[in-house]
Amino acid sequence: MRSDTAPIRVLIADDHQLLLDGIATLLQSFPGVQLAGQATDGQQAVQQFDALLPDVTLMDLQMPVMSGLDAIGAIRARHPQARIIVLTTYKGDTQVLRAIRAGACGYVLKSALRHELLAAIQNVHAGRRHITPEIEAELALYACSDVLSNRELDVLKQVAQGNSNRETGALLQIKEETVKAHMSTILAKLGARDRTHAVTIALRRGILDA
Repeated sequence: MRSDTAPIRVLIADDHQLLLDGIATLLQSFPGVQLAGQATDGQQAVQQFDALLPDVTLMDLQMPVMSGLDAIGAIRARHPQARIIVLTTYKGDTQVLRAIRAGACGYVLKSALRHELLAAIQNVHAGRRHITPEIEAELALYACSDVLSNRELDVLKQVAQGNSNRETGALLQIKEETVKAHMSTILAKLGARDRTHAVTIALRRGILDA
């Protein structure tokens, strides 16, 4: 059993070696924190977690082989008490909610690591949730906004690829008039002026992947 005085053992998962090295160096400067291991893709993260059983895991979302979201889900399925903090450049509310639903306990922007990572590790290890204030504000801003349906999301993805209403209808095997109706709903839900604005909003909020 882990004693209260033992260091908090941390696993890092990110596909950028420079960032891994930077975080490892940062962890060495934190009192009461110890680097347990590293992984460079989601599958490795799951394997390393199984082998090391760290107290806290720092997880990137965009990784090869298995995404961070899938890795979080896989780890939490095997270890329901796993404490995972997402480290990312993405601050869109949709990405945050996906991570939280997958089982993440914290969400920290990579740009805020030096000032915020220690507090995030300590909070999550203590059983508290930690979300960067900037991201909390984003969540609050869109807390009551309508969620796009799966079909609306399909339409928006086709529009983001530059397809017209007619082309989108042909690709999705629906009528052009139906596509227009979906686009009207999408604009209203996102508070967008036009198709381009809708795609821009969707990318910023993480509704669409860049």
